[in-house]
Amino acid sequence: MASNKMIRKKAKKQTFRVIVFGIACLFIIGGILTTITKVWINIYDKYKEKQELEDKILALKEEEEELTIDVERLQDPEYIARYLREKYFYSKNGEYIIRIPEESEK
Repeated sequence: MASNKMIRKKAKKQTFRVIVFGIACLFIIGGILTTITKVWINIYDKYKEKQELEDKILALKEEEEELTIDVERLQDPEYIARYLREKYFYSKNGEYIIRIPEESEK
C-alpha cells in the first residue's frame, strides 16, 4: 500500500513536470515563431523598398540622360533661337508672329 501511494505520487509529479515542460516549450516555440515572423516581415519590407529605390534610380538615370541631351542642345545657338521662337514667340527682325489657335483652345 505504501509503495502504491509512492508510485502514484511519483506519477503525479512526473505528469506535472511533463505538463510544465510542455507549456514552457510552447512558450519558447511561440517566441521563436514570433521573432522569425517579425524578421521575415522586415526582410520583405526592405525588399519592397529596394525595388522601389531601384525603379527610382532608373527613372532618375533616364531623366539625367534627357537633361544631358538638353544641355548639349542648348550649346547650339540655332537650337536656342528655334526654341525661343517656338516656345516664347520671339521673332527675327521683320518677322510677324501669327498665333493660330489649336482645336482644344476653341
